[in-house]
Amino acid sequence: MEFMGYVRPNGTVGARNHAAVIPSVVCANDVAQVICSRVENTRGFFHHQGCCQLPPDLDRVTDTLIGLGSSPNVGAALVVSLGCEGTDHEKLVAEIAKTGKPVEIIRIQELGGFSRAVQEGIDTAQKLAIAISGAQRQAVPASSIVMSIKCGASDATSGMASNCVIGYVSDKLVDIGATVVFGETTEFLGAEHILAKRGVTPEVGKRINEIVAKMEARAMSLGCDMRKGQPTPGNIEGGLSSIEEKSLGAIVKSGSRPIQGVLEYTDIVTSQKGLWIKDTPGREPEILTGMAATGAQPMMISTGRGAPQGFPTMPVIKICGNPQTYDHMQHDMDLNAGLIITGEKSIEEVGEEAFRKLLRVLSGEFTKNESIGYFGSIDIYTMGPVI
Repeated sequence: MEFMGYVRPNGTVGARNHAAVIPSVVCANDVAQVICSRVENTRGFFHHQGCCQLPPDLDRVTDTLIGLGSSPNVGAALVVSLGCEGTDHEKLVAEIAKTGKPVEIIRIQELGGFSRAVQEGIDTAQKLAIAISGAQRQAVPASSIVMSIKCGASDATSGMASNCVIGYVSDKLVDIGATVVFGETTEFLGAEHILAKRGVTPEVGKRINEIVAKMEARAMSLGCDMRKGQPTPGNIEGGLSSIEEKSLGAIVKSGSRPIQGVLEYTDIVTSQKGLWIKDTPGREPEILTGMAATGAQPMMISTGRGAPQGFPTMPVIKICGNPQTYDHMQHDMDLNAGLIITGEKSIEEVGEEAFRKLLRVLSGEFTKNESIGYFGSIDIYTMGPVI
């Protein structure tokens, strides 16, 4: 079983071959945006961090940007630095360079401001984009897949159909020696004991319980019960009555295989295969960023009400569990798992369709959000205040 991917100098395999434009701080976003608007096949990570944060968060932002630039879906990287930011832009360049891909940096203050930085950035990004444009796909084993999964804009059909389909694909990938990473720690609440039992060791189970307790304690530190934000109003309108009910449906997408361990938000997937948890929130901009930074080539999202957005360098496959939503938003949804609800197909049948779709996307087929350019919203999950 194979797909057609880009083999990188460090041995990882990409599903896309973009030149990434990486602002090291929010202040550099405008320069990076103009560069991306002028140079073909560039993708920008326009986040809102990198300055006036506590050291742990500045380290977190630096490490996340390193992960994004090191992603196998990125063929080359241009770092856009302001020059006085709190992130470590020199480390950012050095760590991406260790992957063997071409990487350059421009510094806005050093170059003399916006207009000069834009011109230098366009010239540099053009050089990088041309340098990687001749890369050819080659057949690679499906065990090279690192797939991330989540659910968004869920309703009652998510846990009965689309999450089940993703769970089927997850199990199939693990069984062939690939890697699957899932997160949304907020949506383990009330079901964490079920996940903990699937840990390959008692220590893994303990760690799963710990990240859920930590997430809940963070909400309580502000005097709030997390249940006041979960389920969301859209979830409730879609038929989900409580966070526990939502969680029981959400964890179905992880399938049934043992959980190898828990990754921190900035961790990059290593050579160890299997099913992993990444400690993330549930909101799309932050979890998609964390999953792309972990080295995932694609993401598969389950939705019932319709979650249309994607990510700049990581194709996002939308599996829709609600047949009415699929009909209404068919230009955004990639696969209709609502046929399970109507009784026209089984979970296994749609699961096989989803797996075949996954291999095609990994080999170059566009997802719906890629084809219309719906992938601009990203952000980095930080823990402390802006100061």
